[in-house]
Amino acid sequence: MRIGIDVGGTNTDAVLLDGNRVVAAVKTATTEDVTQGIVTAVRDLRAAAQCDPAGVDAVMIGTTHFINALVEASRLAPTAALRLGLPATSALPPFVGWPQRLVTAMRGQGYLAHGGHEFDGRQISALDPQEIRRIAGQMAASGVTSIAVSSVFSPVNAEFELAAAELLAEELGPDIPISLSHEIGRIGLLERENATIINAALRHLAEGIVSGLSSAIAGEGIGAPLFLSQNDGTLMDVEYARRYPVATFASGPTNSMRGAAVLSGEETCAVVDVGGTTSDVGVLTGGFPREATVEVSVAGVRTNFRMPDVLSVGIGGGSRIRPGDGALGPTVGPDSVGYHLTRQARVFGGTELTATDIAVAAGRADIGDRSLVADLDRHFVRAVLDRIAIDVADVVDRMRMSDDPLPVVAVGGGSILLPESFPGLGPVLRPQHHSVANAIGAAIAQVGGEVDRIFAIAPGQRDTVVDEAKQDAVDRAIAAGADPRTVTIVDFDEVPIPYLPGNATLIRCKAVGDLQIERATLAEAVRS
Repeated sequence: MRIGIDVGGTNTDAVLLDGNRVVAAVKTATTEDVTQGIVTAVRDLRAAAQCDPAGVDAVMIGTTHFINALVEASRLAPTAALRLGLPATSALPPFVGWPQRLVTAMRGQGYLAHGGHEFDGRQISALDPQEIRRIAGQMAASGVTSIAVSSVFSPVNAEFELAAAELLAEELGPDIPISLSHEIGRIGLLERENATIINAALRHLAEGIVSGLSSAIAGEGIGAPLFLSQNDGTLMDVEYARRYPVATFASGPTNSMRGAAVLSGEETCAVVDVGGTTSDVGVLTGGFPREATVEVSVAGVRTNFRMPDVLSVGIGGGSRIRPGDGALGPTVGPDSVGYHLTRQARVFGGTELTATDIAVAAGRADIGDRSLVADLDRHFVRAVLDRIAIDVADVVDRMRMSDDPLPVVAVGGGSILLPESFPGLGPVLRPQHHSVANAIGAAIAQVGGEVDRIFAIAPGQRDTVVDEAKQDAVDRAIAAGADPRTVTIVDFDEVPIPYLPGNATLIRCKAVGDLQIERATLAEAVRS
């Protein structure tokens, strides 16, 4: 028995699963206090399912707490970024290209020190302990409470990041949170450093949020372990979430895609998740979201940590509808009434014309008071639905990698706005429980481990290196809580890098397995 919860901009969805069978599902309005909205969803779910809280084995949550804090530039810790790479990299210091409002919000301080490695592990320069201690003193004087450490090619050799972290802890105390870039991002230095800085700025918030979520779940009588959804469709426990809050950023679209795969039985397909504010379009490959292969901008900051390849368009159930001008026809969004839908939409007695009103007027939904939209012209209603279909179909088409047929699965409460088929793309599948696919995706999520490194492959040693990378990914999945009997390799990518010497090859490998509940429960008991 698992509870899956996913927090969206408009709705918070919750499901209770017995295996893969949906026992109960609820949808509640997201509240300004996200945690309170989660508590309300859990209470409604318990009332609907009439279940014994003691029978729940695990709770999985996909939350917007952390991405909201970054986008709003609020509740961010005073953060220092230490980069190890001198005499290289000095032309582009930490925080380069960042929006000034974010740097100001986290009182960002950047520091450069000697260190770093070449891609093959050779040192750029030696680490200078006295230099690190001097910088630690400057950090203390500036009021820094969280630190991000990055080093050139640290995913290849992390020794300098680890040594610098040890020196900083000696000078500033063992309780100061230190985020290391080799644990968070990929090879590219600036993008990896940026992701690490964001993580560091959220560490203090993560402590409070995770503790609050744990207390809220326990307050409902549920003693099962709590897990949070990651960007790649896998789970992390609460201790991992405290250390790596940045890993939750894109969990919403990812959960929807994983839920779509389970509900539809399609492992390779396009998924359109229509929520209250946006429609997110992604592609499943082997049941997991296709990951972005280039840098991803988060709140105006370039990063390169694991993120699904998702395109979004401002179309959802709460999108505001405007008549438009002449031949252009009506417009949909991109602004939305969000979680105020039940107060501001016309079918609920409000004054805003929304996409939900259009769905009710067209007979696609039966919520609110249909008489309040009876005056809408049927040609106008049809024009709005056609505009939604065209705009969403265009995004789906842009996500295709070839002309081969690609099934389209529609999920989310707003998917009632979509047509039965897209021209040139085929029918739109709407599986049972599609409106809460995001919560189902959270509940059925597995545990993963990933390797993303550049290897120098000696002649005749390719198979040995590949086997080593795969085993490393498997070991990481097991260490994260996966049942060793179920772990498999789900993604493998091998890219030779001809401009680097030594047969340099970038290998990315991902392994996933089912969550080992018994082990997770024991670990939780030991920690508490």
